[in-house]
Amino acid sequence: MLNFEFWSIVETVANIIILFILLRIFLFKPINKMKNERTRTIQENLDSAEKARTEAEELKEQYENTIGDAKEEAKNIIMKAHDDAESERAAIIKKAHEEADQKVAEADKEIENERKKVLRQAQSEIADLAIEAASKIVGANVDDEKNRRLVDEFLSNEEVGK
Repeated sequence: MLNFEFWSIVETVANIIILFILLRIFLFKPINKMKNERTRTIQENLDSAEKARTEAEELKEQYENTIGDAKEEAKNIIMKAHDDAESERAAIIKKAHEEADQKVAEADKEIENERKKVLRQAQSEIADLAIEAASKIVGANVDDEKNRRLVDEFLSNEEVGK
């Protein structure tokens, strides 16, 4: 059956220890080294991915802020343009009213001047007719200048009385 000899057991144990030392030197160290290097590479990749994700989030936030600022600026530009247009409209309306008032005033002044001119012409014609009628009634033509002055005085007094 089984035979156990002391030197055989020692030799087997020594072979196992030598095998373990050789395996440790030539197999476990390179495997552990490869495992550690692989772990380091994976960790670097994870760190790089986390850094890229963080940068992407920052860029997204910057983009959203830029878009928000652009929208706000566009809104302000539109409001300013609307206000400018409203101011311009008010200025144009005010200028049109002023021009209309000025034209009405000029027309009133021209009408008043024309009325005075027509009134003077009418007074002159009435004076001439009155002098002519008076001359026919009296029968002789007295001093034309004196008659004209009397008629003008009469018409002026009548005009002031009205």
